[in-house]
Amino acid sequence: MARARNMKNSFMTMTPSPFFHLFSVSPFASLLVSPKSPRNHHKNLTPKSIALFFISLLVTFTFLGISILNLITTYQYPPLPCSVVSSSSPFSQLPLHYSQLLLASLASTDSNNGDGDDHDEPRLGSSVMVPLPAHVVVGNLSEEEREFWEQPDGEGYKPCLDFSIGYRRKSAKISKEKRRFLVVVASGGLNQQRNQIVDAVVIARILEAALVVPVLQVNLIWGDESEFEDIFDVKHFKRTLQADVRVVSSLPSTHLMSRQTIENQIPYSVSPLWIRASFSRSLNEEGVLVLKGLDSKLSKNLPPDLQKLRCKVAFHALRFAAPIHELGNRLARRMWIEGPYVALHLRLEKDVWVRTGCLTGLGPEYDETIIKVRESQTVYLTGKLNMSHVQRRFAGLCPLTALEMARFLKALGAPGNARVYIAGGQPFGGHLGLQPFAAAFPNLVTKEMLAHEGELSPYINRSSAMAAIDYIVSLNSDVFVPSHGGNMGRAMQGHRAYVGHRKHIRPNKRAMLPFFEHSSISDTEFGGIMRKLHKKSQGQPEPTQPRYNKRDRDVTAYPVPDCMCKHR
Repeated sequence: MARARNMKNSFMTMTPSPFFHLFSVSPFASLLVSPKSPRNHHKNLTPKSIALFFISLLVTFTFLGISILNLITTYQYPPLPCSVVSSSSPFSQLPLHYSQLLLASLASTDSNNGDGDDHDEPRLGSSVMVPLPAHVVVGNLSEEEREFWEQPDGEGYKPCLDFSIGYRRKSAKISKEKRRFLVVVASGGLNQQRNQIVDAVVIARILEAALVVPVLQVNLIWGDESEFEDIFDVKHFKRTLQADVRVVSSLPSTHLMSRQTIENQIPYSVSPLWIRASFSRSLNEEGVLVLKGLDSKLSKNLPPDLQKLRCKVAFHALRFAAPIHELGNRLARRMWIEGPYVALHLRLEKDVWVRTGCLTGLGPEYDETIIKVRESQTVYLTGKLNMSHVQRRFAGLCPLTALEMARFLKALGAPGNARVYIAGGQPFGGHLGLQPFAAAFPNLVTKEMLAHEGELSPYINRSSAMAAIDYIVSLNSDVFVPSHGGNMGRAMQGHRAYVGHRKHIRPNKRAMLPFFEHSSISDTEFGGIMRKLHKKSQGQPEPTQPRYNKRDRDVTAYPVPDCMCKHR
């Protein structure tokens, strides 16, 4: 018995209660450890000691209450650490240990989702899509080739989605909203739809409304009838955002017959104030608000918490549906296991030439075909209608042709035997469209070449699923280069920055194209010019400046400094 008692005392000494010290530092402690003698104890019970006892009791429980509240707050919203991967990890070349990232707002749960979903607290580290490690390229390489494969310096920036106290306080009410619902119809291709879904979540938060899982409009160009759950993981989307916005699969029966206001004439770059002033009243009265044509309508310059919410949606909540995610990862591993590779988003599809108003570079016969389609479907021509195709090209509004991309990559130091993954649809002109590039870089790979028999069959004629697979394989590449700006290029730029500033080269078309016209420039001189022009646009963080000096930049393409901070 004595031994058992000693063991118990030893344990209590090693693991004291966190609240015991609150008593030991107050006058109340003297009463807890007062002598056991009844006579002495009786003697101390004077009016003065009784008053002191009650004052001590009040102070002690005040501190105790504050401590408990602090512990609860810390549990619900722990700080987001910026840790580095252990060198023993198979992903030791990655700059972030995402398994340690836990966003504070995910700690709260919503027991009233209405869909019976599992509400286990998700970890942000497991929700972000992290690429395989970049290869360490060794061997007999030229200085230019070594520089081409070298990854940029991330300067210690890590994700830090630390929402403010005010944002968190509002979350308890907003995440349980059951009376007002926002419905958003997203249009366009995959990455255009992603942008609209991100803004839909932010607008729901601004209006303090529940969000119905966004509706994907049938794509008129590709005829893709995919729904949200065909492309994205709905359950993961809801769980990741459960502390920010309540997301439901459909309108409740009480709102199905409600008069629904459909808004599709939203001006560009609207502010949260404009959103509230324009929609709050009708939403309160009718209970349902439907928004269409949301692309690029919400301002890029939002308060810090809403910018962080954009990053949370784009990089954490919008995870691809499991079948697409798994297939994309399988193809990426098959590409990665063979060594370093370049992912090239080569925009040579027929619809791209129609929409941009540019020449294909394939000859008069192909250009004439595009011109006829463009004249019959003028609705697809985007912006700058009064510019000629030459003016468009030198303004940087045209995709680089296959020949221009080949010359550009060679100038940057890409070796001729580099493996190049081609992301994008079927080039206009078929094999002829790719021939100039294939002549310079013969090791071309597509998802059709990587896939085993039958793996892509479920996604035939489903352009969004095919684009999602391209997205995954491109994210895992050592170097990513888009031939045209667009939504895919911006999405990949931001995602690669968020997971450790993987190399992403943005062609500066306005600056570089005039040099393509000078045949007198030698290849050596041309290469030096191209590398100098693009030295500061290869995926490294840009100099930190206040947001007002970087207005109108999409935070999901430029996550520094709103969503990433330097390691402390």
